[in-house]
Amino acid sequence: MLISTGLKKNLALSHKEKLLLIDKSNSELSISHQADLLGVSRSSIYYEPVVDEYDLLLKRLIDEQYTLTPFFGSRRMKVSLWRRGYEVNRKHVQRLMREMGLEAIYPKPNLSKAHPENKIYPYLLRNVSIERKDQVWASDITYIPLSRGFMYLVAIMDWWSRYVLAWQMSTSLETSFCREALGLALKFGNPEIFNTDQGVQFTSIAFTGMLKDQGIDISMDGRGRCMDNIFTERLWRTVKYENVYLMHYGSVSEGRQGINDYFAFYNNERPHQSLGYQTPAEVYFQRARC
Repeated sequence: MLISTGLKKNLALSHKEKLLLIDKSNSELSISHQADLLGVSRSSIYYEPVVDEYDLLLKRLIDEQYTLTPFFGSRRMKVSLWRRGYEVNRKHVQRLMREMGLEAIYPKPNLSKAHPENKIYPYLLRNVSIERKDQVWASDITYIPLSRGFMYLVAIMDWWSRYVLAWQMSTSLETSFCREALGLALKFGNPEIFNTDQGVQFTSIAFTGMLKDQGIDISMDGRGRCMDNIFTERLWRTVKYENVYLMHYGSVSEGRQGINDYFAFYNNERPHQSLGYQTPAEVYFQRARC
């Protein structure tokens, strides 16, 4: 993509999104000039992050334990790791869980503060009966461990049918991959209510603006209440136990392809007991079973 000389440094883009605009094959603008126009350092264009293998191992173990016991906070997680022979202090565990976007599910006062510009919306689904497709969609992000790194996965699900409408993967928690998933999901139509947690990716003006532009009511879980988004939490457990932990993906590209294949299976071939042993696609699209 060509970068015009009128581009300002204060673009409303993340650092990662700015780096994606760099065109190394551009013969008219040098990389240094492009970096200056975008307001990023030239060194960051070539920066290769150092991977701490021990931290990757700890994150994988934490992810497995959290999937099994999502009520574990950093204290219990530290004890769990110690019992498995991994000596790590609580501050280290807290840092890793924060990088993974994990917190124990029980409510905690003043756990974190939202961005002052981001509105927190009320939870709209308490005692609501889900009776039809596109009544409620929900989205969430989970951590995916890889042998040589990690990535984050966001998915958008129709609650009534359990059909996964869209998903995207990223190596960072930038908001852009969540917006990309939402754009794909909206090709199916518009839900009446869209539910998420209070993460900055979902409370961002860019994300909520896409929903408000379509006249969609926005609902958000209470802090630390994974039960408010229980169907998506169950989806993550299924994805990890039936795919991620079995396949042991080595790289981002390998994990991306494997999860794409799994969601195709999940939607179209995996029968759900709660759906009368129909697949999510059969229920969402009202297909008759053979």
